[in-house]
Amino acid sequence: MDDSSYPARWWHLLDDGRLACDLCPRHCHLHEGQRAACFVRQRQGNEMVLTTYGRSSGFCIDPIEKKPLYHFYPGSSVLSFGTAGCNLACKFCQNWDISKSHSMDRLLDAASPTAIAHAALSCGATSVAFTYNDPVVFAEYAIDTARTCHAAGIHTVAVTAGYISPGAREEFFAPMDAANVDLKAFTEDFYFRLTGGHLQPVLDTLLWLYHHSKTWLEITTLLIPQANDSAAEIEALARWIVHELGPEVPLHLSAFHPDYRLMDRSPTPASTLLHARTIARAQGLAHVYIGNVHDPEGAKTLCPHCGTLLIAREGYAILDYRLTAGGHCPICQHPLAGRFGLGAGGFGNRRIPIHIGAY
Repeated sequence: MDDSSYPARWWHLLDDGRLACDLCPRHCHLHEGQRAACFVRQRQGNEMVLTTYGRSSGFCIDPIEKKPLYHFYPGSSVLSFGTAGCNLACKFCQNWDISKSHSMDRLLDAASPTAIAHAALSCGATSVAFTYNDPVVFAEYAIDTARTCHAAGIHTVAVTAGYISPGAREEFFAPMDAANVDLKAFTEDFYFRLTGGHLQPVLDTLLWLYHHSKTWLEITTLLIPQANDSAAEIEALARWIVHELGPEVPLHLSAFHPDYRLMDRSPTPASTLLHARTIARAQGLAHVYIGNVHDPEGAKTLCPHCGTLLIAREGYAILDYRLTAGGHCPICQHPLAGRFGLGAGGFGNRRIPIHIGAY
């Protein structure tokens, strides 16, 4: 093994001699030396290893709103990092140079879980986010880092597509304080043609997170013209969230821009996002936010009970914060769903790349 190979979990040997990966619904079957579809999990002898443990494609201090998380310690800062590889094959991937990398030269920084926790403390970040590529594929590294962060009093965030097997799901999310799950569409056809995956495992993850975990959940859907932006699909997606999860689960609607292997579509018009927000709210969703375009109205958090403005935003910056210390509406005392401290942080719109070796 090289220095970044680490014994992987969630696998078993088959009767025919192949090794089956049990981490995600792909269930890759591997001969000696073969890598799974994510590229970063490999068979070496009669075991599987994670080849990117302790190596990252970069570290940055971001506003928590950028993840996006609007109901998780608003205004705070988060140390974000990822590795390489992904277990989906999205034709529209907007981090494809990282997630689809088949070259370890994308991994510029080496960092132990302890170094990451120390860097977060030194930079004043209250959370660490596993992001850029999907943390499911580096689950062992993410779990170890999350546990180390918790020991240092730091929150943890998973930004993920939620494509994970039931057998690994509980252990992966157990140390995650919050998750933003990318619900890419609401049709099996979209998932099969444009991601190489399936819809139901993602819905199963969302159901499990909301009903069986303590992880705070928010959802993001990237609206792609002529792919998943029809009124009927948005209505069905929003209705499912309301009925199966709850009306106060935040939904973020983001704008697509042409990238990777989906260059034949135009960027998502702002009017599409505005219309989608109207549709989703009409289905009963209380918190529907608009991302990737300037829309202060679509960034406001209102009390779902009395309609009072609770949080106003400009970009990722908090302009007005009216929640009481317990996270309640100051007018009607309705408790806003989420995780809130004594007040809002003031990190704002900054983005600060850091060199992990300095910590």
